[in-house]
Amino acid sequence: MKAPEFHKTRRLPPYVFAEVNKMKAAARAAKRDIIDLGMGNPDTPTPRHIVDKLVETVQDGRTHRYSQSKGIPGLRRALAKYYQRRFGVQLDPESEVCVTLGSKEGLANLAQAITAPGDTILCPNPSYPIHAFGFIIAGASIRHVPFTSGTDLIRAFARASEHSVPPPTAMILNFPSNPTAEVCDLDFYKEAVAFAKSRDMFILSDIAYSEIYFDAPPPSILQVEGGFDVAIEFSSMSKTYSMPGWRIGFAAGNKRLVGALAQVKSYLDYGAFTPIQVAAAAALNGPQDCVEELRQLYRERREILVDGLNKAGWAVPRPPATMFCWAPIPPRFAHLGSLGFSKLLLEEADVAVAPGLGFGEYGDGHVRLALVENKHRLRQAVRNIRGFLAKHGEPAALRDLDAA
Repeated sequence: MKAPEFHKTRRLPPYVFAEVNKMKAAARAAKRDIIDLGMGNPDTPTPRHIVDKLVETVQDGRTHRYSQSKGIPGLRRALAKYYQRRFGVQLDPESEVCVTLGSKEGLANLAQAITAPGDTILCPNPSYPIHAFGFIIAGASIRHVPFTSGTDLIRAFARASEHSVPPPTAMILNFPSNPTAEVCDLDFYKEAVAFAKSRDMFILSDIAYSEIYFDAPPPSILQVEGGFDVAIEFSSMSKTYSMPGWRIGFAAGNKRLVGALAQVKSYLDYGAFTPIQVAAAAALNGPQDCVEELRQLYRERREILVDGLNKAGWAVPRPPATMFCWAPIPPRFAHLGSLGFSKLLLEEADVAVAPGLGFGEYGDGHVRLALVENKHRLRQAVRNIRGFLAKHGEPAALRDLDAA
């Protein structure tokens, strides 16, 4: 007799990235040199002064005990200072800030805290998977809203809301966006807050990439009048300070939402290891040169990859922010879909990318390329892809090969 699937795991689709990851592992086992642009996993080490603070703190045995699930006071104060410095926003560290084990954990646990079975949530599509699946695991129904460049997202949310039963209780925003790299301005957030208030909805805003920008600094929804009434915002140390494995993030904003998250977390964890939290506070309070250096590094990598691929005949837009390029599949390969194209690119060009389908059905015409290899490796990726395109008869790639 076949064992029945568990109710919650039955609601989760097969992990799209698993097929590419399996192929990638097999290729590396066969000693092939795979250039991995698939996962948004920063390749640069955490800045030295942050590591030194961790090492210093861990020497004190008193820091080895259980920590606090909502975060140590010093780290919550550091996040409040960051918001004041960066956005001109005042936060109460006690009631408007909660430390999370990365923004992903915070989003998922807040979904558990505020969701009743059958609730409807508005979510852009494509989007980072946890935005939708955190709520799906919690028992909600997701109303996927197609989101492409030029989409009037609030108007699209309004249409979706009018045709949703029951009416939506929350909406997800993510700017700068993963995977699309789209950005927004304060006028958009003003419209979003007004819309949420008119529909009695909460807003969950993910700004994990707010410090990786190449034009104007991205804003916070909490800068908008009334933002604290409806919004909670999630941020992360992972990309800003190249600390992905440290698993430190934050939730800030509406007291009711922050309190609900903190209450759920109090039953689930004792918070991150205290020395990690102390080091994270040192990152926020200390010199910020390292943030600008990382920003400049990603800018240089962006230029190499985008310029190189465009010259090779693959029209890839230049992202205004994030560490990602959201690339439409070349027309010659459109019939393959994003998974088929990603597998072919890995097999024939030794370059791994993330299929857009993994971010939602409306992402299937794109792949995501992460700027997580050094400049030499990115140039090699461009050469490999140029040869791949030429092999399949892309005229621009053939001309580029001739010129080379």
